[in-house]
Parts: sequence; structure tokens; C-alpha cells
Amino acid sequence: MSKTLSAVAQQQFDDDVKHAFQGGSILKNTVTIRNNVKADIYKFRRLGKGLANQKATQADVTPMDVSHSLINCTLENWNAPEYTDIFDQAEVNFDEQKELAEAIAMALGRRCDQLILDAMTAETPSTIIAHGGTGLTLAKIIAVNKGFKQLGVPAGDRYICVEATALEDVLGDSTITNIDYNSVKALMTGDLKSFMGLEWRFMEDRTEGGIDLTASTYTGFAWHKSAVGMAIGIDIKTEVNYIAQKTSWLCNGLLKAGAVSRDADGIVEIGYQ
Repeated sequence: MSKTLSAVAQQQFDDDVKHAFQGGSILKNTVTIRNNVKADIYKFRRLGKGLANQKATQADVTPMDVSHSLINCTLENWNAPEYTDIFDQAEVNFDEQKELAEAIAMALGRRCDQLILDAMTAETPSTIIAHGGTGLTLAKIIAVNKGFKQLGVPAGDRYICVEATALEDVLGDSTITNIDYNSVKALMTGDLKSFMGLEWRFMEDRTEGGIDLTASTYTGFAWHKSAVGMAIGIDIKTEVNYIAQKTSWLCNGLLKAGAVSRDADGIVEIGYQ
């Protein structure tokens, strides 16, 4: 007799995955999102800068001729499958179901992060801060803000993502941790949420790639939310099917998404050791 899974159990599992996914990605909410994309390629639009001009009395206005460009973002299909027998139980063990849902959601969340990092890595940012044989210093953080301001990048919605070991550098700088300079008590919490107009994200070592490490040099990024776009066709959907050959249920999380740089001026590459 074929095995069936009730719609209630399927919906519960799908809801668990989506709930866990809310905390699975640390970068998804830091970029511009376009949902419900019905194609394999989404075209992000970029508008150039305008220049105001004088107008003589009764003369025709002169258009600014703001440049328009389209940036292609290719969506890719990603899966996070796992076999399980938890649905064979008369009453599904909630803890086991939750753990599997979290494993699938976290895998898809990390993939979203990697798509965003890869998009910035593929770009040649307008501002590049060399490693200089040092770690993540205060001078480099100041240079990030200088680069943003020189290029007119709007204040607010600015983010920075570095490898987790860089936390040792920033917490070791008394200026960053001193309450006279920073209202966030970083040493008390052991973390840094915001500093110098940047929202901080620290990323652990990841099998997906994470922050690039080449010849003992890490490459982190700072960016404005509008500088990177993510297009999503399928935003975390689950399928649960019984596979007779395996005598197990195949739980699969699906994601269709892509990311692309929209503006090199809004991205800063940061090298540190």
C-alpha cells in the first residue's frame, strides 16, 4: 500500500522550515529583494545621477538625460534534500521534525548568503582597501566610511560582513569598545552590532565558501543595501515524498534565487589578515 502524508503534517513541516529560515540567513535582509520572479533572469534597473541646470525665463527645460541601464540577475535552482523516517511515526516527534526543518532551512539560508557574497566578489568595487599586512583595524573602518562619503553613498542601510575571527580585532581596539566612542557595550555582549554607521555581520567558516581566504588574507565587504540585488523565484518551498526504494521519506527544501551587484560605488572590498 502506498504511503501518504496528511496535508496538515506537510503544512506543519513547511511552516517549520519557513520559520527557521527567518534566522537562517544573515545577509538576505541587507540587500534589495525582488520576490515572485517568473523567469530565469531578472533585470534590475539602475538609474544614473542627474544634474540640475538653469532655466532662462520662458525657455524650454533641458532634460537631465539620466542614464538608464539594466543589470541581469540569473536565478539558479537549489535543493536541500534529506531522507528521514520521522513521518512514519503515528505521532510525528516534534523535536525531530523541528531539527530536520532547521537543518534544511539553515542550508538554504547559507546558500542565500553565498549568492550575495559571490555577487560582490564578482564585482570590481570603486573602493578597495588593501590588507596592508594587518587585521581589521579602526583605520580600515574609517576608510570604508570615507569611500562611501566620497562617492555619495547614502547614509543608513550600510552593512559590513567579515569573517568571525575579525571580531578579535575589533574587540581588541579600545576605541571601538570604549563607551565614550560607542554606545554599544561590545565587550559586555562579546559582539558588535553597529559601529561608525555600519551594521555588522560576522560569518563563521562555511563549507559553501563564506568569506574568501587566500594566502592568509581575508576579503570582507561593506555595502549599501541598494548596491546589491537578489531576485527570488521560489522562496523556500518544501516537498515531502515517500520513496519506496529507500523505505523513507525524502524531505526537500527548494530555493530559486540569484544575486547581482547593482552599483560598484556602493560596495567596498576590505582586505585584512
